[in-house]
Amino acid sequence: MDKLKLIISVVLIAAGIAGFYYYADQALLYRVLGLLAVLGAATGVALTTQVGGETIAFGRNAILEVKRSVWPTRAETIQTTLIVLVMVIIVGLILWLFDMFLLWAVKLLTGQGG
Repeated sequence: MDKLKLIISVVLIAAGIAGFYYYADQALLYRVLGLLAVLGAATGVALTTQVGGETIAFGRNAILEVKRSVWPTRAETIQTTLIVLVMVIIVGLILWLFDMFLLWAVKLLTGQGG
């Protein structure tokens, strides 16, 4: 029965897409709303299967896991952001100096430096 429901869901999606292009002379708003309605119906049918139930359970477990996470405080976030910003500036300066050195070396080796 689950396979039949999934096939029905795929057929609904295909019919929605076909209808979207078949009614190209209608206003875009109506076509998009119709497509969204068909996609919602197809999702509803797909969620009634075992795979759909497992997907819903996975989503609920993911939400619970996010709630259990320990988020950094505002001060920790600001400190980390500042450290990253300082490191980016330092590495940028090092790379700029390295690039300048390589430019000097290439000019010296090619005889273009003065």
